[in-house]
Amino acid sequence: MIVWLIGLSGAGKTTVGTRLAARLRPDLPNLVYLDGDLLRDVWGGDLSHDVAGREVNAARLSKLCLMLDRQDIHVVAAVLSIFPQWQAWNRKNLSSYFEVFLDVPMDVVVDRDTKGLYRAALQGRGHDVVGVDIPFPRPAGPDLVLDSSGRDGTPDELTDRILAALHERAAR
Repeated sequence: MIVWLIGLSGAGKTTVGTRLAARLRPDLPNLVYLDGDLLRDVWGGDLSHDVAGREVNAARLSKLCLMLDRQDIHVVAAVLSIFPQWQAWNRKNLSSYFEVFLDVPMDVVVDRDTKGLYRAALQGRGHDVVGVDIPFPRPAGPDLVLDSSGRDGTPDELTDRILAALHERAAR
């Protein structure tokens, strides 16, 4: 199973992803948590944050998930995922792929802005920021959409909703 968490920077992907992985691990000890930002360091920090660098990162992450999937290793991946073609590739090539879109209004992520990315980009001091000068295409067909601004609940409640959807899918 590959759970692919999509959302803007500040949408809560890391928070929900780490909680989801922790909740799944007792039943799936062969589960890994992958974070797009952390993997940039694993790859050696050789990628820019422009569209070309982001696409290389997307390809590497999807192909890593395929390698793990083929070894029956489950994955929770927290990624911006701005490339519809890679989302389609995942759906075609990964077994039991479950895509969750953590939807949040731009004003909320700008207010959260823990990394200072949006503030800098909006003030003209930064560039290559998804949602500001790089478009963020809404995923075409996620399995689950959750409003992570707080309207759909706390991170723990969002995690509960993902787990419920995964259990419902497994029961089919």
